[in-house]
Amino acid sequence: MSGIYIHIPFCKQACHYCDFHFSTSLKKKDAMVNALVREIELRKHELKGETVETIYFGGGTPSLLEGSEIEGLIRTIFDHYEVAERPEITLEANPDDLSNDRMAELSESRINRLSIGIQSFFEEDLKLMNRAHTAEEAKNCINGAKKYFDNISIDLIYGIPRMENDRWNENIDKALSFDLPHISSYALTIEPKTALAAFIKKGIVEAVDDDRAQEQFYLLCDRLEAEGYVNYELSNFGKPGFFSKNNTAYWQGKKYVGIGPSAHSFDGQKRGWNIRNNHKYIAAIEKGGLPIEHETLSTIDRYNEYVMTGLRTIWGVSLEKVENGFGGNYRQYLEQQAAKYIDRQLLVLVGDTLLTTKKGKFLADGIASDLFMLNLS
Repeated sequence: MSGIYIHIPFCKQACHYCDFHFSTSLKKKDAMVNALVREIELRKHELKGETVETIYFGGGTPSLLEGSEIEGLIRTIFDHYEVAERPEITLEANPDDLSNDRMAELSESRINRLSIGIQSFFEEDLKLMNRAHTAEEAKNCINGAKKYFDNISIDLIYGIPRMENDRWNENIDKALSFDLPHISSYALTIEPKTALAAFIKKGIVEAVDDDRAQEQFYLLCDRLEAEGYVNYELSNFGKPGFFSKNNTAYWQGKKYVGIGPSAHSFDGQKRGWNIRNNHKYIAAIEKGGLPIEHETLSTIDRYNEYVMTGLRTIWGVSLEKVENGFGGNYRQYLEQQAAKYIDRQLLVLVGDTLLTTKKGKFLADGIASDLFMLNLS
């Protein structure tokens, strides 16, 4: 099974924390949609013999597209790829785009999963992040979406400056009150060259408190797990039967094709990434070219990626898979490097599988980096 990711590089306004590729000008939207359609057609050979199980519209803000544009992109995939009988088709959307009429329209399309960028239910947080929607719009759109969709996910951000644990708990309370099947939650990360990074440097906004972010992560885990959610990946919580197939495919190393400027792809051996420039992307596609660079992963690269992704999930890192896929020396190295984290109760070995403990979960990326193979000497 494989997936297709479509990057829609447009937003109404720039969130202060975001470093994803997008434009706030919609002047080239028509040309971009045509280019996306053409790239889908040009790359059909890459998934020959594969069944597409997931289609994911990310961005940017995919909900800025017209319903006919979304349906045209989906139809192009169905026309040129082998698609599963009931694929998971996700649309990322912002609350301010999801009027009742829009949701009714989307419910009649082949979209069967919504991922709504709530981020917070408090105006103060939304203004700090420069989100385009209000807290009231966030609540109204979730209630509206539930009339049309069973498979809904929302995003929340923790570790926001000035957000104390009491307010974070209120955010969780509000999220739980909607009884949604999936919640994704991320620590606020200060990316270079973003507005938020500049505000912090100038002292306009206080720095992110990493200790508080860690506290809020564990508060989230405790609250959601008590309500029947499974923290199947570090940032993703799903009710049984509602894990994101798209997210799961990424973390389990399945093949996917990334369509659109800045989109990434993976075929099991190579990674690819499209040019991060709307004008150059459109120009290249119009000439029949693919503005993509590739990197063939070495055995060390593939081992490191497997460790990094595996430790973030409930499926962990299989020592047998490491030995069979990379060699006995990799397994030996992994066991040696992991020993100190097992002693500190940050990792645990369950049968043949290395897993993060609850205590080590928030530190998974840092632990993984220490388990990386740097060379074979």
